[in-house]
Amino acid sequence: MQTSLTSQTSSSENRAPLSNPSLASKCSNLPSSEEHIQKLKEAGKDGDKQLITGWKKERILAEYPDGKIIMVLPDDPKYALKKVEEIREMVDNDLGFQQTPLMCYSRTKTLLFISNDKKVIGCLIAEHIQWGYRVIEEKVPEVSSENEKVIFERQKAWCCSTSPEPAICGISRIWVFSMMRRKKIASRMIECLRSNFIYGSYLSKEEIAFSDPTPDGKLFATQYCGTGQFLVYNFLNGQHQT
Repeated sequence: MQTSLTSQTSSSENRAPLSNPSLASKCSNLPSSEEHIQKLKEAGKDGDKQLITGWKKERILAEYPDGKIIMVLPDDPKYALKKVEEIREMVDNDLGFQQTPLMCYSRTKTLLFISNDKKVIGCLIAEHIQWGYRVIEEKVPEVSSENEKVIFERQKAWCCSTSPEPAICGISRIWVFSMMRRKKIASRMIECLRSNFIYGSYLSKEEIAFSDPTPDGKLFATQYCGTGQFLVYNFLNGQHQT
């Protein structure tokens, strides 16, 4: 989830608003021109990593008006695996916190959503697992708006059961380019994964677990699975409860 899906799971921070900050303090927070140039360079590097120049053979799983989903396997040509590694590094940086290592790289499946202008705007990395742990859903307090509910979901810590449950597919990473979110890209990648993870079989949502989801990833997993009590595995930030 990691289900971005983008920020580290943590306790909410209480920050008091500044009252009538001085002009000097406002200006001191502005990045220097050198920092700004460096950020532009880094953004350009990520743009290069996103670009797919055209592979000789593509394993196309689905095609849509706004792009296509392809799958890359560990025994694919080296140039394809090198590009996947570049994309994975970019995804880890964008998620903004340490990702758990893959359990068995030789059994991973990487799905990439390629836009019509040949850029990677979505990435899902899945692996074979045996067990998952059920998230313990915390009761959402009475809020006045849907926006407040989303803010609460993003900020709250999450706990999971210590009782393992059978699972087949672990989603190690799931990421969508920030400018392309809310276009069902993550959902479409998971749908393709469910159809292609095991030949001739369509995985149920109960057979999928998410690796240590970020707050946005937890929100996505909750919406996709239709419950906050989805399965997780490989957790770094969650807490166990019996």
